[in-house]
Amino acid sequence: MTQELAEALALQALSHIVAESTLCSRFLELTGMSPDDLRARIDDISVLGAVLDFLLSDEPSLLEFCTAADIAPQLPARARLVLMGDTASEWG
Repeated sequence: MTQELAEALALQALSHIVAESTLCSRFLELTGMSPDDLRARIDDISVLGAVLDFLLSDEPSLLEFCTAADIAPQLPARARLVLMGDTASEWG
């Protein structure tokens, strides 16, 4: 997975989160960001990482996103590793 693909997946995850009011409220509460903060920092790697961390911390939400996005459940974790600077090549 490339950095660009990891960022795209995180943005897709963010789109999923903000489309669900309960998820969005919980994400904003846990991160301490306001909607304006989120809009201003949408391209910040640390925010994209937080998006993936948020989904990875709740299996039902993760699986819901993966089903909606039609992706394997392992991909968000791989994307998170890439965003942290690890190419995760051992993950295949």
